Amino acid sequence: RWIKFEEKVEDGGERWSAPHVPVLPLHSLFQLRMCLQKGTILLDLDASSFKEIIDKVLPRQPEEAELQPELRQHLAALLLRQPQHQPTKPVLQLLAELGRAPCRGRHHAWCHSWKVTSWPEPRAQLSETPLQEQLRNRFQKKIPPGTEAAHVAVGEVELLEKSFTAFIRLRRAVALGSLAEVALPSRFLFIMLGPRGKVKAYHEIGRAMATLLTDELFQRVARQAEHREDLIAGMEVFLDELTVLPPRKWDPSVRIPPPSCLPSLHERTALHSPEQQSHSNGDMAAAGGRASLQHPCSGEELERTGRLFGGLLQDIRRKARWYGSDFLDALHPQCLSAVLYIYLATVTNAITFGGMLGDATANMQGVLESFLGTAFAGSIFCLFSGQPLTILSSTGPVLVFERLLFSFSQDHSLDYLEFRLWIGLWVAFFGVVLVATEASHLVQHFTRFTEEGFCALISLIFIYDSLKKMLSLTDTFPINWQYRLDNITSYSCICNLHRVCPLLTARLPPQPPPAPAGLSRAQCLGQGGHLLGTSCQYVPDVALLSILLFGGTFISCIALRHFRSSRYFPTGVRKLVSDFAVILAILGFCAIDAALGLETPKLLVPSELKPTNPARSWIVFPFGANPWWVCLVSAVPAVLVTILIFMDQQITAVILNRREYKLQKGAGFHLDFLCVSLLMVITSITGLPWYVSATVISLAHMESLRKERATSAPGEHPEFLGIREQRLTGLAVFLLTGLSIFMAPILKHIPMPVLYGAFLHMGVAALNSIQLTDRVRLLLMPAKHQPDLIYLRHVPLRRVHLFTLIQLLCLALLWVLKSTMAAIIFPLMV
Repeated sequence: RWIKFEEKVEDGGERWSAPHVPVLPLHSLFQLRMCLQKGTILLDLDASSFKEIIDKVLPRQPEEAELQPELRQHLAALLLRQPQHQPTKPVLQLLAELGRAPCRGRHHAWCHSWKVTSWPEPRAQLSETPLQEQLRNRFQKKIPPGTEAAHVAVGEVELLEKSFTAFIRLRRAVALGSLAEVALPSRFLFIMLGPRGKVKAYHEIGRAMATLLTDELFQRVARQAEHREDLIAGMEVFLDELTVLPPRKWDPSVRIPPPSCLPSLHERTALHSPEQQSHSNGDMAAAGGRASLQHPCSGEELERTGRLFGGLLQDIRRKARWYGSDFLDALHPQCLSAVLYIYLATVTNAITFGGMLGDATANMQGVLESFLGTAFAGSIFCLFSGQPLTILSSTGPVLVFERLLFSFSQDHSLDYLEFRLWIGLWVAFFGVVLVATEASHLVQHFTRFTEEGFCALISLIFIYDSLKKMLSLTDTFPINWQYRLDNITSYSCICNLHRVCPLLTARLPPQPPPAPAGLSRAQCLGQGGHLLGTSCQYVPDVALLSILLFGGTFISCIALRHFRSSRYFPTGVRKLVSDFAVILAILGFCAIDAALGLETPKLLVPSELKPTNPARSWIVFPFGANPWWVCLVSAVPAVLVTILIFMDQQITAVILNRREYKLQKGAGFHLDFLCVSLLMVITSITGLPWYVSATVISLAHMESLRKERATSAPGEHPEFLGIREQRLTGLAVFLLTGLSIFMAPILKHIPMPVLYGAFLHMGVAALNSIQLTDRVRLLLMPAKHQPDLIYLRHVPLRRVHLFTLIQLLCLALLWVLKSTMAAIIFPLMV
């Protein structure tokens, strides 16, 4: 049988083989062309059953091959017998049948569903209605909707002296009863019966026709053909693309596995157009590659209207018609997995940046402010933005600016929050001006070089920070590297509560320090004592387990994410495991941590709704603490922050709206930047952190919402359909982030090393999504082991390496820049 690739019944007739690329003898194709030239061709035949088709085909033979009435009846009875199908059975059913069935020897029988031969024993007649086993066939789940069946019947008949060949195309596809393995409508049939002695040749001709009928280009020709010559011309096009493997240069018994990707029908038809006849396959691939390298956001989203707020109005009109479906499209189990995954990443990120903001601003902004700001800003953005898949977060450049601004305020005796309020108001004003003048039009000048450099830098920051935080745990939970098993008797830790008065030291004899039993470390220190002994700081199990949790979570995330393409378990199970990969990994290692019971560092969230710094309130007043001229001077740093926010937001938006993600609802560059600008007003008045698009978490959000075709032919890789575009996952993530304050008793059981492992997976996944990573690998590969990448066919390897080295040099410069106080201007350098 063929769906897209050939499957054969293995010896013994118990199972189908793995799908493989069909390998045809060249002579069989020439014989098939001869059959089409001399055989019966019936196009647009009106028939509603297989019996009616046979009754109309048999009398229409050429005069030189006209059949006698008796032979015609014999062939009709032979063709109308019920064919034997090889059902696809579950494993449990096969095991049950194995236990009941007697031992049998191996046998060879031409009993494929596409082959008809003459059996001596009587057979059941073909049913005009589908059989129950056809309707219950589990194989039908793999077939995409709208699929039609084609039937190829070949065999040898003892009474025939000349071959009988017929190619039939029905006017409309009809169900032909129990003829097919599954109940599908049929349009094409090919019948070839011949004298005995040439069954192998008939078999190969049938395989050649079946291969032709699964070819999309020949299908198009066969559907539109009006004469015999059209079919032969379609076969000639097929032969033009044929590749011949010379004998004894390969093993014909080896089955060629299906490729990971195939040329599109558009590329193949362009190859045969008159103006492209002189081009080679490589040239056409190059043309397709150049087309795919066009700017990913060159559509109507970035067209300049020339009117004030013209781009914003277009974004609103474009997104308004999708607003209802943005919530209905989220009703899928995959969205639940995305919510849990991104929620944990967002909470961890909020805690991390909240802690760093607290250190940089004397707790004027802390973890609680980070939680509330993330929940509020993210929820508003998901409800009203143009690209709701974006996840808002504090970023490194914003953190650097906050640190510089706080230091400047302290040095010049200015109120930090009031100064920051005026900067935020100016930034919002400048943002609205940029939206009104359609400044987002400049996004189309961002090249792949810029996008890859920015994405690589953010991904490396995630990877570096996760590793750095893991290694810092060894400071909190140090490992006793001097431990020796032979010295175990000297290791001890006791609590010393003995207080010695200096005036009485000379009069009293020395007393041994008391060692009260049952005192914990906290109780000892609380009573004013101190710990004595060589093992008081020895906690190696915690550090070791933390590293194991960290590495295990990272490896499990990768392994479970790739489980979709595994060979184990049914497709539905593989897809479910892959969708919930990160959540399963986190839950699994949380269970391991709980089972071992060691005091690993846990996730801590604030549990009270009050400012981190008691000296501040929830509302920042614009006047009173600073001189009046501060509101005017604030415009100067606000220009720098506006440029920073614009570059950071728009580069991330370009990356998220790439053409390869197949987004259907369009982007909203102007609307997104307006939302970010207006949110600056509210977060500045309430003293909450400023937010902008987070590249890595947003990419992880989109990756967790990938859609693939539910049905795929055996051997065919699932087709990527795009991203599940909706607003509900992001909204749920940010609402849960705000509610995390009330879920502290539950969240405190999640180990931080597990979340660091998920962070590392996000950084690595984002890094692997860019072409720069592939080109870096090429630097380490000998030429003979390099993959057949499209740009390597048409660009000299030294030019590719030079381009990669320049990118790496710029990336190193950005890394050095972001590690200094000048990190605030790094978006400008990008």
